[in-house]
Amino acid sequence: MRYDAQRQRAPRRPARGRPRVSSRPAARPAPPSELDRALTAALAAPAPEPTTFAALGLPAPLVSALAARGIEAPFAIQARALPDALDGRDVLGRAQTGSGKTLAFGLPMLTRLASQRQAGTEAAATGPSRHRREKAPRGLVLVPTRELAEQVAEVLEPLGRSIGVTVTTVYGGVSIGRQIDRIRRGIDLVVATPGRLIDLLDRGACTLEDIEVTVLDEADHMADLGFMPAVTRILDATPAGGQRLLFSATLDRGVGQLVMAYLTDPAVCAVATEEIENGTAEHSMLVLSAGDKVQVAAEIASRPARTLFFVRTKHGADRLAKQFSRVGVEAAAIHGNLNQNQRRRALAGFAAGHPRVLVATDVAARGIHVDDIELVVHFDPPNDHKDYLHRSGRTARAGADGMVVALVEDGQVREVERLHQSAGITPARHRVAPSHEVVRKIATSGTPVPPAPVLPPQAPASQSRAGHPGRSRDGHPGRSRSAGGTSRPRPAFGERPASGQRPASSQRSATGGQRSGSGQQAPGSRRPARGGTARPGRGSNRAGT
Repeated sequence: MRYDAQRQRAPRRPARGRPRVSSRPAARPAPPSELDRALTAALAAPAPEPTTFAALGLPAPLVSALAARGIEAPFAIQARALPDALDGRDVLGRAQTGSGKTLAFGLPMLTRLASQRQAGTEAAATGPSRHRREKAPRGLVLVPTRELAEQVAEVLEPLGRSIGVTVTTVYGGVSIGRQIDRIRRGIDLVVATPGRLIDLLDRGACTLEDIEVTVLDEADHMADLGFMPAVTRILDATPAGGQRLLFSATLDRGVGQLVMAYLTDPAVCAVATEEIENGTAEHSMLVLSAGDKVQVAAEIASRPARTLFFVRTKHGADRLAKQFSRVGVEAAAIHGNLNQNQRRRALAGFAAGHPRVLVATDVAARGIHVDDIELVVHFDPPNDHKDYLHRSGRTARAGADGMVVALVEDGQVREVERLHQSAGITPARHRVAPSHEVVRKIATSGTPVPPAPVLPPQAPASQSRAGHPGRSRDGHPGRSRSAGGTSRPRPAFGERPASGQRPASSQRSATGGQRSGSGQQAPGSRRPARGGTARPGRGSNRAGT
């Protein structure tokens, strides 16, 4: 009875088909900020007139170095950013990956460091010199990943060499001692990840008090990785009056606050985000059951061209690479748990086409810049549409065609549909299974990778050590221990040498230091006991010869 009474007094639940009506008014969208309005105006600005690097004000040696690399005219983001950056203004830039933003901030940075160095050299007799100082670089580029640090340095180092500006990298996964040594010797420009740079600052191995130009590249990705506290600490350690350039795809996740706090009246430069069009990259969504996913992926991975797979986790990358290897498809994995040498080897092998398949996580997505990737496969759905675009941007680069395939389980269809809608992509949709016609078509597509070069067989270790028969290691005849044979075998420990063979110890006599002519011991000397030590007389005999 008590239970029935309590049940009767309980409030009635609303009907399932009747939605609850909330009295709270719907939240209004936040009004656009001043930065948003500035970016919108920059996007609406007319494209700059075609120009040259020389007309933009770059020094002649730098223009020649660019021409030697086949770079004759600036891209859109470079033409917009260079004039203000060369004038010393702070710059806020927004452009997609692969748009040429590395040169957009790198060229004015190299120009300023070279001019300040030359001015310091000319004024060295009357004032403080701007020569390189121990532990004190003058330019800093902050990037989110090790791979991006290497790629930025690969672009800037040869250009800096043409105008006398030195460049080095600082990132984790490699020896910190070598990085400390390079910075201690004096360097002009450092390309660094936030974590390793903080380590150097804590050790007193680097100071940022001489920094003239600071660049934050892919600031939104640094925010995604949780680097904002380290970034703000680094910016606080640089002089307040220095020039700062920030490039980011979006201004969310704290990037807008970073701009407001550390950039002074920045020039805003933006290039319209060119979404990956179906005409350049063909997008497909393959819906399948979870049990068929690995088999379909392995069938696609067996294609003759390079294929890049993306997964969500590090363990998932290793697991999928092993599953491919079990069915005869050679594959490598790249993720954050690998050290820098392992990641470099994996990327170098994939770039050479051996192996043809690379499995990567989202953290490594922005650091993969390999030409001729014709297929990107989303094995796991990305976290959001921005990650989808960054993953997919590894193919169809520099005007080439490419293909993007998403392997979608039945329970993931709605999630992936929302990602495609947010990214502005309308993919072709197919329901597939192993050996499906669409899967077979993908598995036989692509430009075949040339076979690996055949290396000459290596000589046996004993032959390589022995060198030429009858010669010693330094080239003198008659002293070799090779199988060709002028030397005699040494007796085992404790055995007496054969008649006429010199003892291994080469005992000398106590008088005159003469060797014994037979297999007997020299007069006045004693063979040391096994495990014991020689008598002092032996050392004196040797010293007297």
